[in-house]
Amino acid sequence: MKISTTLYFDRANQQLGDVQGELAKTQEQLSTGKQIVKPSDSPDKASLVTRLESELARQANYQGTLKSVNTRLQSEETVLKNTSDVMVRMKELATQAANDTLSPADRQSIALEVSSLKDQVLSLANTQDTNGNYLFSGSRVGSPAFGKNAQGQVVYQGDESRMKVAVGDNRRMNLNMPGSDAFVKVIRTDANGNKTGVGFFQAIDDLANAVKNSDHNSIQRGIAEIDTLQQGVSDATAQIGTDMNVVDMQNSVLDEITLRLKTTKSDAEDLDYTSAITKMNK
Repeated sequence: MKISTTLYFDRANQQLGDVQGELAKTQEQLSTGKQIVKPSDSPDKASLVTRLESELARQANYQGTLKSVNTRLQSEETVLKNTSDVMVRMKELATQAANDTLSPADRQSIALEVSSLKDQVLSLANTQDTNGNYLFSGSRVGSPAFGKNAQGQVVYQGDESRMKVAVGDNRRMNLNMPGSDAFVKVIRTDANGNKTGVGFFQAIDDLANAVKNSDHNSIQRGIAEIDTLQQGVSDATAQIGTDMNVVDMQNSVLDEITLRLKTTKSDAEDLDYTSAITKMNK
């Protein structure tokens, strides 16, 4: 069979076009550093890369959530540590007031300081985050955690809700601590053996009044109750510390997952420069 000159040139032109197309593709790969410039280059690998990118975005979202949780936990920890310091001072004052050598005027001064310290703790308990949400109000973040009722007593106004957030595909953790878990009540037993719950701030008010009136029995009771209130704050601080450790551990888990996903994605889409340059020269 005789090959015509036209057919010969057509084939040569087609081959040259194919070579130029491959050259352009290789040059584009070299300029982007990717072996998959468009999905049609390798549909299977392009689909894999898309799935990996979606997974990486989800892990990044978890890490962002963990960052927000950690910021909130740090704020709560700071509040509780400051509260603990104030409670230590309050215990010192109550112990001082129990001394029989003090005059009524001395106890009046101590009572004023105890009341001032109570106001300081109240301000701490109603701390807001950078978004204006109250830290210890449970799910009622728009309202102060503690406020006065109709009788003028400071009571908890939040709820007991613990909001949970996803920090991993199979991991959720608490975002908040209700104020009732940190600023606990004390239990009093009357002469008849009946038990009554008394709020955190009411117990402090009662101590201040006992000191003011030189009521020694009530002062002694108040000293014991301050220990209970202090223990509640300490337990809450310990719980926040545990949650912060969980955040650190979960961040480590997410870092490992992210690294593995990025490695797989790199293997699927990154260009082998040596092979590509050899191909281009050829």
